[in-house]
Amino acid sequence: MRTVKLPFYARLALTLLAVVLVFVVLKEARDIFIPLVFALLISILLYPLTRFFEHRLRLGRAGAAIISVLLFVAALAGFIYFIALQFIGFSDDLPQLRTRFQQMFASLQNWVGYKMHISGRQQSDYINRSLNSMMESAGHALSNVFVSLTGILLLIVFVLIFTFFMLYHRRLLMKFVLHLFSIPNREKVKEVVMETKTMINAYVLGLVIEMAIVSVVNCSILFVLGVKYALLLGVMSAVLNIIPYLGIYTSIVICMLVVFANSAGNLALETGMSLFIVHLLDSNILMPRIVGSRVKMNPFITVVAVIVGEFIWGIPGMFLFIPITGIMKMVCERVDGLEAWGLLIGVEETEPRVRTMKKSIDTDK
Repeated sequence: MRTVKLPFYARLALTLLAVVLVFVVLKEARDIFIPLVFALLISILLYPLTRFFEHRLRLGRAGAAIISVLLFVAALAGFIYFIALQFIGFSDDLPQLRTRFQQMFASLQNWVGYKMHISGRQQSDYINRSLNSMMESAGHALSNVFVSLTGILLLIVFVLIFTFFMLYHRRLLMKFVLHLFSIPNREKVKEVVMETKTMINAYVLGLVIEMAIVSVVNCSILFVLGVKYALLLGVMSAVLNIIPYLGIYTSIVICMLVVFANSAGNLALETGMSLFIVHLLDSNILMPRIVGSRVKMNPFITVVAVIVGEFIWGIPGMFLFIPITGIMKMVCERVDGLEAWGLLIGVEETEPRVRTMKKSIDTDK
């Protein structure tokens, strides 16, 4: 069969059309894809544990998958219980924080009146109008709280169900992926799938280890500084640090506001500077060594992936689109004609790797 080579503008138009269609499908079917991708990451993380139960303890596939999922649920419930205890302690001091914020607001109101010559009555009228508008919006939002909580619970349930079935039917899923391609290419596809599984496992497990180390360092520094709620703020900063570039700055602002509300301003600055220094050490030392070079993307593509993920899937997409982009990078490095996209996503060290892989592919032919 003779192949027809389309001109560049036609190929570009078809590529852009395909990208737009993929984005539309992902956005419209987010309720299906988000739990599936979460389940994929969790199942890959639990895969070594499931194999251990199958081969060492001689359990069946169903029993091994169920026990692995239950252990994951127990670990997640323990973490949520720990965070809930910290929030209970935080809520006990809410009246004191409210008084502190009222004092800060009064000082700010006096400063605005002195510098901008706006009377306290004018400020109060403007604030009351804003509060009324906010209360109307809050009332509308509260009416959907039950629906939101129900949606979150259903999401968790479906993620756990999908995780179990992915662990149980992993051989069937592997055969399905292989049979999508011709027989000569199946060995190459199998190699890509295995490398992708190793990459995702290293990425997710590395993030968990990194989050634990950063939590310990954050809590230790905040305890030394004498920050109240050091445990809660340190763990919260480590969890938000998972979101590249955006999470750490959000956590720094929140921590500084909480510290400033119940202590002096210099302590809030010291808290922000300490968390930022920990973030720098984490980005330049912990992340490259713990997570490794399996998902090595340049900062520009990482930020684009986070923004696109938030646009398509919201907050879950800011986390999920990092490993998804890493998978795209690995596939592009393996497929003829897509090496340029692998170079764009990766860093400068990626170029020798692409050449090496291209050479090995030519040799296999």
